[in-house]
Amino acid sequence: MTSKIINTKDYNIYFGGNSLTEFEKFIFKEINNKQKLFFLVDENTKNHCLSVLLRKNKIFENAGIINIKSGEENKNLNTVNLIWEQLAEQNAERSSILINFGGGVISDIGGFAASTFKRGIRFINIPTTLLAMVDATIGGKTGIDLQNLKNLVGLFSNPIAVFVFPGFLKTLEKRQITAGLAEMIKHGLISDKNYFEKLKSCRINNIDAIEKAILSSIKIKNKITEIDPFEKGERKKLNFGHTIGHALESWSLKNETSPLLHGEAVAIGMICESYISEKISTLSKSELDEITNYLLSVFPHFKIKKNHIHEIVKIIYHDKKNNAGKFNFSLLKSIGNAEINHDCEINIIEDSIKYYLDKISSDR
Repeated sequence: MTSKIINTKDYNIYFGGNSLTEFEKFIFKEINNKQKLFFLVDENTKNHCLSVLLRKNKIFENAGIINIKSGEENKNLNTVNLIWEQLAEQNAERSSILINFGGGVISDIGGFAASTFKRGIRFINIPTTLLAMVDATIGGKTGIDLQNLKNLVGLFSNPIAVFVFPGFLKTLEKRQITAGLAEMIKHGLISDKNYFEKLKSCRINNIDAIEKAILSSIKIKNKITEIDPFEKGERKKLNFGHTIGHALESWSLKNETSPLLHGEAVAIGMICESYISEKISTLSKSELDEITNYLLSVFPHFKIKKNHIHEIVKIIYHDKKNNAGKFNFSLLKSIGNAEINHDCEINIIEDSIKYYLDKISSDR
């Protein structure tokens, strides 16, 4: 697959089989022998992906390597401090470039660390997971979690480029591919019914079909974030599934030894928020059933006790989308058509989680 270039106002997204060659050309244009490159990696990208880049050209041999631990539980201030310290110890300057090479945690925390180190150094995103390719590395959101609360600290800061090489998908386990599919499904549900229908026929083990769909998701997210880069209006649609999804993810991180992946939590959140959409927006019962049945057929079922629901709802009180003490949701009018700024009562949120639990109980 040859590279395609998606132009945004502030940076370009390079997608396809030649994207790493484009990355090499880009670096030669952006940096001279006196400027320094740094790769931010975790153990997964270090072991499975980094050699692909380092062997491409000698300019990368002298790059600094900063290692952090993988996992959402490490997307915190302690890890940011480690990145800052490593940049300082390796004499990073304002002209240096940090290359965030990994999944969504890497791009979130790396973008935040770069944007605050010496009041801001440039950074590049090279996603290696499906979720990062279609969502986390695009749109300029950076951030970290605080006390297991998702993305409570962060800022909008754009990379100077994004390079999406689908070949890295071959390094992923099935669970990671499935988790990434959640954000793609969200893109269809909020803005493109035909795309949603195509995804329903896309099998997880069909990497070629998933590669083709990635470009559609990138274009959908990029179009929305170009219209509304700072989430004042249109971009809020991308939060569908995330209010409850983030709460479930935070609860799982705190209470379970093998916590939910972000995409898995968002998939549950989309079921719950589709239920809310049917209750207080105009989503039809038949479309609610269609969404629920499809997501339940793809994603693992997350069993919690109903007496934990109040703990999950309590987490939603800290959601950064809330306004004037009210729970703020982006909901579906219909499949492919979302609307923003719905206030929702606590009892309906609780009922939506009960709806999900009842569905997985009856789906045995």
